[in-house]
Amino acid sequence: METQKKRSPWINWTIFLITVIVVFVLGMLASTIAERRVETEYIYKPRVQLTQWEPRNEVWGENFPAEYTSYMQTRDTNFRSKYNGNAMIDMLEVDPRMVVLWAGYGFSKDYSQGRGHYYAITDMRNTLRVGAPVIDEPEPMPATCWTCKSPDVPRLMNKVGIAEFYSGKWSRWGEEIVNPIGCADCHDNVTMDLRISRSALIEAFERQGRDITQATHQEMRSLVCAQCHVEYYFNKDLPGKEGIPYLTFPWDKGMQVEEMIAYYDEINFSDWTHKISKTPMLKAQHPGYETWITGTHAKRGVTCADCHMPYMSKGGQKYTDHHMQSPLNNIANSCQVCHRENAEELVGFVYDKMDKVISQRDELEKMLVRAHVETGHALEHGATQQQIDPIQKLIRHAQFRWDYAAASHGAAFHNSLEILRVISSGMQEAQQARIELAALLTGIGAPYPVPYPDIETKTKAQQYVGLPMEKMRSDKKQFLEQVVPQWDKAASQREDAWEVVYY
Repeated sequence: METQKKRSPWINWTIFLITVIVVFVLGMLASTIAERRVETEYIYKPRVQLTQWEPRNEVWGENFPAEYTSYMQTRDTNFRSKYNGNAMIDMLEVDPRMVVLWAGYGFSKDYSQGRGHYYAITDMRNTLRVGAPVIDEPEPMPATCWTCKSPDVPRLMNKVGIAEFYSGKWSRWGEEIVNPIGCADCHDNVTMDLRISRSALIEAFERQGRDITQATHQEMRSLVCAQCHVEYYFNKDLPGKEGIPYLTFPWDKGMQVEEMIAYYDEINFSDWTHKISKTPMLKAQHPGYETWITGTHAKRGVTCADCHMPYMSKGGQKYTDHHMQSPLNNIANSCQVCHRENAEELVGFVYDKMDKVISQRDELEKMLVRAHVETGHALEHGATQQQIDPIQKLIRHAQFRWDYAAASHGAAFHNSLEILRVISSGMQEAQQARIELAALLTGIGAPYPVPYPDIETKTKAQQYVGLPMEKMRSDKKQFLEQVVPQWDKAASQREDAWEVVYY
């Protein structure tokens, strides 16, 4: 019988060492998993019982410290891209033509790029657009203007009713609305699921025959933004709510610019009458959702949150970054999750698209300024309303197209082709208005051509449209020093919905 060969000792030692290493690695893995479970239980163990409409972000932060800490970074105002960012930018200083385009409307007084959500209440109080309530009369803005500024809004809507919340003037809720945009605006207090807290979006879906409660989680990551980043108007003609400036989205015919214009024309709505051309005007608000939804990213299932609130990881925990900001200030976690180009190339790509859109938008602005001035000149020299009606309609439509492109901020990137199309059609209408004006002015014997106004600076433009800026600033200073402290004192003493219950 053949003698069985003995296994070499080094093989035994090798097997032993491999076994020891495997056992060690498995032990470390088990330890890490257990540690992460403990961390998860510690981090997400609720410390505070949240009421249904708890408006204070710091209270939510007791239960969700990572999200709250990132939200507080919206205080940062140091990032400024080529066109936007989170810095306070006086857009009327950058582009004084806007003063003339909005002559007779609040935006000609004051229009600054919004800072982070943290400043929503501060910036609302400070803007000249809402005037200086109690000091200057009549107060210009309705209570509806608060709708998107604070989680105190859904709290009040559920307390007093939606229509009652919209009733009255802006200063009515000064003592009640003190917390900036935050957690309760988008999250259920028990499940933390995304929720719609503003009725206008729900009502817009219902009028289209759609049920917003059937939206997927991924869709909700954009729809919570669509509560506010949309075009809207104040409808004072709703049956049973006549006279109340009821917040309404003009989506009944669709979300494209032509469909919104048709909607407004059908109900004969205008936001204001232009001070120079006497045109019944439309003011686009901030149709970010409508312009995003037609773009490449939306068609591929990329949501607002994917780019502006990307996922982060800290201590082994994945969470959504609540530092809502331009993706250009967070390229690694937003753009480069999908795109492999380096940061410089990606920024260059974005700026190239925006440059092309904004250069055309500027040309439309110049045409609109001339159209307003020439229309005013025609009226001064005897043109009849019948003669001027078709020209004003062209101006109204052209400027809404311009405003749709300008007010949606990121639209030049979200869907540059659509925005260029909108601007192009606006240019055609503005040019047609000027052709008809040339014929009208010649026909009535008015001097022509009409000189372009000296509006090279914001100050000159505001003087041209007749704004008493010195008085408005003085009134606002008095309001901020005398009235606002009273609001804050009253808010600090209020007990309604302010009790914190710890587990």
